[in-house]
Amino acid sequence: MAIFGGKESDVFETIEDHLAVVDETLAAFRELVKAYLNGDLERAEAFEREVDELETKADKLRRSIERMLYEGAFLPANRGDYVRLSELVDQVADAAESSAHTLILARPKVPAELKDEIMELVDSTIETYDLLKEAVKALNSDVDRAIELSKAVEDAEERADEVEYNVKKRAFESETITTYAKIIWNQVLTKIGDVADHAEDASDQVLLMAIKRRG
Repeated sequence: MAIFGGKESDVFETIEDHLAVVDETLAAFRELVKAYLNGDLERAEAFEREVDELETKADKLRRSIERMLYEGAFLPANRGDYVRLSELVDQVADAAESSAHTLILARPKVPAELKDEIMELVDSTIETYDLLKEAVKALNSDVDRAIELSKAVEDAEERADEVEYNVKKRAFESETITTYAKIIWNQVLTKIGDVADHAEDASDQVLLMAIKRRG
């Protein structure tokens, strides 16, 4: 059951649209990485363009949320919380776009022995965002559930951190990966990890907002 109505409901509807577009951005990014690891550069470049387009769409929705807030949705004391939340969610898409650009522009050699682990990292970060998405949605219906999901995001981010560390360790210890490729993959893997980091940052904001609302 929704807690708010009127202008606030319109804001939540746009927030859900924004969440969905960020979700699509991550899905396109996953396909980009998968194609690159499989040696299909043309397909990877096509998904890079899709990531760019979706990230731009997410930016526009974020600005729409901010405009609606400043036009009078929610009490003035609460508007900043929602502006901050939309910015933090948007940074998830930004991180995916940045990782995509680094990978496609630098084109490091694919470490065959690390393909599965790289995809595991991508999936771990997406799992973190999936939990965040549900936490944000719960803000308008069940603040206790929002708090529970926010804490689950933190756990998921820690798992993603562990995967990131392990794949980096294996990359740096490898004798078959060139120094250049190690440097670039370190950058790419860090940026993939940033997806989970930004999701956790956004979940901290959800937690704060939910606790304030619960009183």
